[in-house]
Amino acid sequence: MIRTVINCMLCAVIVLSMAACGREPPEQRLRLTVAAMQEAVEKGRPKDFMESVAEDFVGNGGLDREGLERLLKGQLLLSPNVTVQTGPLSVEMGAGDATTATVRFSVLLAGGSGRFVPERGDMQELVSGWREEDGQWRLYSASWKPVGAD
Repeated sequence: MIRTVINCMLCAVIVLSMAACGREPPEQRLRLTVAAMQEAVEKGRPKDFMESVAEDFVGNGGLDREGLERLLKGQLLLSPNVTVQTGPLSVEMGAGDATTATVRFSVLLAGGSGRFVPERGDMQELVSGWREEDGQWRLYSASWKPVGAD
């Protein structure tokens, strides 16, 4: 009897926790996704980073999802101690349904070998396109350039 009550209470806590997570505003969930991707890079977990990248991703110079994954894995093999520091995120939610967004921020990458990520740091301006798919934000486009470059 006590075991049944405890199991029911545990189930109730789990259901309430899941419901609470679903109530976070879309912008807050997007910010959490960006933070999780940053952490994945710093911890050398490209697979975790790529979970939030859409299948049809397009980046600078036509870089596709597979190319981004290869670039990330290669850089992490060459430089396992990459650090990522982002400036404040500017989030513009899509008009109407809030299932798309544009996120702009500056990012400083450091700790690299100097080939792709510099050893001392490289400040980039990043503009990224996001859409919500099955309750998860996915990065579908990104463009970047050195800060101050036009």
